[in-house]
Amino acid sequence: MPPVIVIRPEPGTSATVAAAEKLGLRALGFPLFGVAPLAWEPVAREEIDAVLLGSVNALRHGGEGLARYRGLPAYVVGTRTAEAARQAGFEVVQIASGGLQSVLAHLAPDHRRLLRLAGRERIDLALPAGYGMTTREVYASTARPMPPALATLVECPAIVLLHSGEAAAHLAAECARLQIDRRRIALACIGPRVADRAGNHWLTIRSAQTPDDIALLALAAEMCKDFPSGQGFPSGS
Repeated sequence: MPPVIVIRPEPGTSATVAAAEKLGLRALGFPLFGVAPLAWEPVAREEIDAVLLGSVNALRHGGEGLARYRGLPAYVVGTRTAEAARQAGFEVVQIASGGLQSVLAHLAPDHRRLLRLAGRERIDLALPAGYGMTTREVYASTARPMPPALATLVECPAIVLLHSGEAAAHLAAECARLQIDRRRIALACIGPRVADRAGNHWLTIRSAQTPDDIALLALAAEMCKDFPSGQGFPSGS
């Protein structure tokens, strides 16, 4: 069985590795990103109707400024973010599974002044007419160089899980820097936009059916079955 490599930041790496092992996969964690808080200037609460949270990292690293928004409605991505938002005192009114853009179609008419608490790297949003958004960067992900152990590991066929476009681009750049043959690496991506950021010339690139860890690990398990006898992978996205 090929190794399944997880490169997302902690604590996500450990969580994904544990979930993969429960599926019988040979999973190994090499976090290629570190997440740290950023200093930010809170917006006056009376100027905000609702909060947008695209990642649990905004809640882990938002600091004391989050307290002034307790009780406000929150539109979030993912169940982990929703649970963290509730624990922080927000009223979760909508949970998206495909990114923040998908939740904007469900904005309440009286939630027109939005505060987006985000990372330094983020996807631009297209707001519905009549809505406004203020963005505050509350955390940043810092890329790390690929460690020698991982560089050695991917010299043989391996599957790398990609949870973000930034991870895809960084992996591609590190392979170029270290002159690693991409044709030995299969990519399991959490969505098509992540796959696009990875570029070409990999063993194969496939995208999960839905943008969540469960679907991504199911894809990895399927790809492991396609690994034998040196015949490569069927193409797919």
